[in-house]
Amino acid sequence: MTTSASRREGATMPGSRPNFVFFIPDQLRADAVGAFGNPYVHTPHLDALAAGGTRFDNAYVQHPVCSPSRASFLTGWYPHTGGHRTLTHLIRPDEPNLLRSLKEGGYHVAWPGLRGDTFAPGVTELSVDEHGFGVLPTVLPTLPRVESWPGGEEWARLYYQGRTEDDDGRIDSDEATIRTALQWLENPPEQPWALFVPLIAPHCPFGIEDPWFSLHDRDVLPPPVPAADDSDREPAYMRAIRERFGITDTSPAMWREITATYYGMISRMDDQLGRVMAAVDSRGLRDDTVTLFFADHGEYLGDYGLIEKWPSAMHSCITRDPLVISGGGLPSGQSTDAMVELLDIVPTVLELAGLEAGHRHFGRSLLPVLERPDTEHRRFAFTEGGFSSDEEPQFEMAGFPYDLKAALQHENPRLVGRAIAVRDKEWCYVWRLYEEPELYHRPSDPDERVNVAGRDEYAGVEARMQQALLHWLADTSDVIPAEPHPRYPRVDLPVPAGRPRPDGAVERASEHLERVFAHLRNTGAV
Repeated sequence: MTTSASRREGATMPGSRPNFVFFIPDQLRADAVGAFGNPYVHTPHLDALAAGGTRFDNAYVQHPVCSPSRASFLTGWYPHTGGHRTLTHLIRPDEPNLLRSLKEGGYHVAWPGLRGDTFAPGVTELSVDEHGFGVLPTVLPTLPRVESWPGGEEWARLYYQGRTEDDDGRIDSDEATIRTALQWLENPPEQPWALFVPLIAPHCPFGIEDPWFSLHDRDVLPPPVPAADDSDREPAYMRAIRERFGITDTSPAMWREITATYYGMISRMDDQLGRVMAAVDSRGLRDDTVTLFFADHGEYLGDYGLIEKWPSAMHSCITRDPLVISGGGLPSGQSTDAMVELLDIVPTVLELAGLEAGHRHFGRSLLPVLERPDTEHRRFAFTEGGFSSDEEPQFEMAGFPYDLKAALQHENPRLVGRAIAVRDKEWCYVWRLYEEPELYHRPSDPDERVNVAGRDEYAGVEARMQQALLHWLADTSDVIPAEPHPRYPRVDLPVPAGRPRPDGAVERASEHLERVFAHLRNTGAV
């Protein structure tokens, strides 16, 4: 492995390791950021961060739902590798994760705020040095009952709340997280340190206070991507959601209203990012600190007549990620269209930190791409999601307004059947367990509306993508655990039939077996 010092020429921290800021919003689609080509949204701080670093235009998440995606980009494993495919099967104490690797490698790791959808019990204590709210929220995230939802049930099924209370004393969870991070940055520990800042916004429900609510002009926003002309070839969940939610005839004005509110939430998050980066600058640490900005997945936002996300959704508005890496003496003012997966963050950070991974993972360091953006990093990017029908009893149950979404999955588990997307720069192939496959030509069909799977002229493309998928599944199906187990451990149980064990019998049997296995090993038999 090439060390971070030899890679990062021009960095202003000779002989030291960089600090890290991980700034991670939730449910942020890549094309809802100015730096990624959106001319309507107001994101000056993120745009500046991208201008001072590298923008990754072809970065993809490994799962379309929060917790599995987080497990993937922290372990370097695909969701199926360790079974992290649900909201409630989190990173365990016996599994690796990036924050723990940093802590054990000499970093002071701080996690301001609270997100309970990442680590199983005990793992936070193993992985970070500080955790929680230094500044407490004054309001907790709550969802009103259907009868009291602002605008009524039609807006509720679109997860829209609109303008929220504007009160200077109101501190929600994200704002409390940011204020805690700013307090921490007033007197950070000696280097090296890592500040992990996961937020909730712009996750629905879509609601924000002024000035953010009124920041974006509704009248100029373009309409969402329409549903496919041949709706019979789209995954069945799409029509099911539209019909069950009662949003088949949602007006363009309603979609614009939701989009503008979502953009307002993004602008507030952008302002919070700016405050964190200003605090880093005020300590003179920008050149000593690498900032990684990315999300766990995207948002439909009216595209195809859909809202929110779905566990087997593979569209680019859900899976493409706004990854930016900036600061710490790394190259600036550049972008790359290299195929990237979020699990590549693990080896990238470890290499910058001068650490070796203590486990087998599937990430590839992005340092070569940061040095030369035209470098071919990966041929394919993979995203997976969904379930087998037999897993239905383990599906989540949810209250209003997520009740209809959960009900659809339990009533017809095939709607959320397992799915895998394979992307290269030209094609996106989606394999589905219970439905026909999909094939989209990315340059001519970037919104993935025209499914050309099954056409004779594309048979070769399908075969190539299927082979890539099969190779990927075989190579990443599992990993050998890092810690081996001793064979023939001592077992403290009665012998069969309840007969008393003679004194020294276990020891003599163990010694005999060890001599047998030593002989077999020496002769090459085992």
